[in-house]
Amino acid sequence: MTTPESIEISTAAAKELMSLGMGTLIDIRQPFELMLEGEVDNALPVPLFRFKQLLGQALSDEEQELLDADEPDARDIRHFLALINEQHVARDRILLCLCNSGRRSLHAAALLRELGYPRSLS
Repeated sequence: MTTPESIEISTAAAKELMSLGMGTLIDIRQPFELMLEGEVDNALPVPLFRFKQLLGQALSDEEQELLDADEPDARDIRHFLALINEQHVARDRILLCLCNSGRRSLHAAALLRELGYPRSLS
């Protein structure tokens, strides 16, 4: 998947959007990363592999092993999409995806854009 550079945002700009109440952080790091490095205040933790799974994306064997979870049911998917809609549509917030290096968050932002959430950034 090719990811346009226009979905990248600087840390300073993301912090500004958060301080203005215009952005919602989605932390897509794995649970073990959150334990090692700490959680980000006010971020919604949705690991990328779970994120991909909830959006109907196929996981590699390695991703599935890291996720170590069953397939999501319809209720899981509805809950996830309701959460995203509540932030993006109802509150008119920009979805700011966060990870350690920026690679996974770019992928997550691109997935959200493909699903019709144009104000998704990494």
